Amino acid sequence: MRQIDTLLDQYSADHQNRTNQIIHVLCVPPIVWSVIAMLWTIPVPTGWFQPGAVAALAMVASALWYWKLSRKLGAGMVLAFVVCGGIDWWIATQFGMATLFWVALGMFVVAWIGQFIGHIYEGHRPSFLTDLVFLLIGPLWTLRKLYARLGLSY
Repeated sequence: MRQIDTLLDQYSADHQNRTNQIIHVLCVPPIVWSVIAMLWTIPVPTGWFQPGAVAALAMVASALWYWKLSRKLGAGMVLAFVVCGGIDWWIATQFGMATLFWVALGMFVVAWIGQFIGHIYEGHRPSFLTDLVFLLIGPLWTLRKLYARLGLSY
């Protein structure tokens, strides 16, 4: 069995309740965006680096790991990262880094509250409390659900 299958099966085992699944599908993408957005706002030295460099580094590192696990899911995450980066760039240039940070922080908090409510319905704690790697698997689990709806394999 591939490592990605094992990880997704373990994550799925902690997400059996339909309400929890719906909440996760709705909350995981905003969490991904908000983490990238908050990383985008980390100041970097001018000259060699551009705003968003820390976020870009995190997205590249994550994308490489995702690509290693599954090329199809990795490609989907690269697309998601490009969209997130584009949204972050637009908000930062139109409204400033402070606005980007506070919007991202607010979305992060609200989405995580949603996640924890989902786990109340589920009846047990989130997967990442067992293994932090599941913080990175949640987006793949969500993307796999989208792929299934579209009739795509992963």
